Amino acid sequence: MAGNPYGVDSAGLGDVEEKCVDKAFSMVDEMAEKRSKSSHPAESPSVLLFVETSREFGRGLLHGIAKYARLHGPWRVYRWTGALDSSLPEWKHLKIDGAIVRDVGVVEGLVYLGIFVVFAQHNRESYAPFPAIITDSVAIGTMAAEHFLDRGFQHFAYCGLNDFVWSRGRGDHFARRLAQAGFEVSVYHHPAPAEGRPARNDRNEQNLIADWLRTLPKPVAVMCCNDDRALQVIEACKLANCEVPDQVAVLGVDNDVLVCDLADSPISSISLNTEGAGYEAARLLDRLMKGEPMAGQGIGVSPTHIVTRISTDVLAMNDPDVSAALQFIRRNPNRLIQVDDVVDATNVSRRVLEKRFKTILRRSVHQEIRRVRVNNIVQLLIGSDMNITEIALHAGFDGVEHIARYFRKETGMSLRDYRKKHAPR
Repeated sequence: MAGNPYGVDSAGLGDVEEKCVDKAFSMVDEMAEKRSKSSHPAESPSVLLFVETSREFGRGLLHGIAKYARLHGPWRVYRWTGALDSSLPEWKHLKIDGAIVRDVGVVEGLVYLGIFVVFAQHNRESYAPFPAIITDSVAIGTMAAEHFLDRGFQHFAYCGLNDFVWSRGRGDHFARRLAQAGFEVSVYHHPAPAEGRPARNDRNEQNLIADWLRTLPKPVAVMCCNDDRALQVIEACKLANCEVPDQVAVLGVDNDVLVCDLADSPISSISLNTEGAGYEAARLLDRLMKGEPMAGQGIGVSPTHIVTRISTDVLAMNDPDVSAALQFIRRNPNRLIQVDDVVDATNVSRRVLEKRFKTILRRSVHQEIRRVRVNNIVQLLIGSDMNITEIALHAGFDGVEHIARYFRKETGMSLRDYRKKHAPR
């Protein structure tokens, strides 16, 4: 394994996983031999998409794939809309050239027939040397931690899915960022079912989560591995008689609008650039079908911003003046307010307010003003069709040069580069 031609390091893999990776290498080598004996795909390649539409992650990928095919096709697309645990229909007669799939179970058949595959999975190592779409667990966990720190929380928890590497990764990096700030994280662990007993079901799970929530100090900020898990926590809060968000603030991942908006209470969530990842996955598949070898290429899915809804719309602090100052700053993101304006919204002096900000939030009043203004600009860049001039005027700047300098100083990126990287294509 250490000398495999794909540069994949086997360190840390178990015997079973290593054998699986060895098998994958053999499959790709066989595939390369078959493809070398066959002709290149026709001008209009046939592409199989085995990506679910029931959740935002899959829908976002499909939007990006469709955009690439529209701009750089035409592609003949065969789309299977079943759930991820369903089997594929008979497709061998379709003469597929390439595929983007969310289920590892269909790969062996595809690759055996010489079909190029891009995985839309969260854990790259398990599927090397196949190309894979990879979510950025570091950035996701860090963004969640900072969202709660910005709201003054001092008690934190994580509710994930123990069996999934991507969930554990998000929780680990959430805890790591909070440890840097001096805080610990309580992690929910679902007990393994007893031998001969059925696996967990949603109702039993909610009761167990409710029991866990009762043990947590309040107010507590709970990050969940995705929006479905966040919905379970919201429902468990009802069983535990915990108020959302005053006692328990809940944050999900994926920004699945149907899940988040229909929850009681609506769920704040980290939005991911899945559309951009879908576009890049389609671009990679196009290159593969034109001769580029499969060599474990990675396509990143990065978080873009947090859509704040009721479930985290709270300030968890006992200091009324700091709370009043934060509310004033957040109500005025489009005004060029100064520190003295913020002080006027409180009942304390500038010196006292600055000291309390440093103690509670670990940053100055001026830093908070700039942070909120930059977040406002980010929301306009990603969530609106305004051009840069319109954004500058809306955000209270006197021109493009002013906002461009301000934004670059805070983020290290230009406005256009930020929009290009993070906004849906």
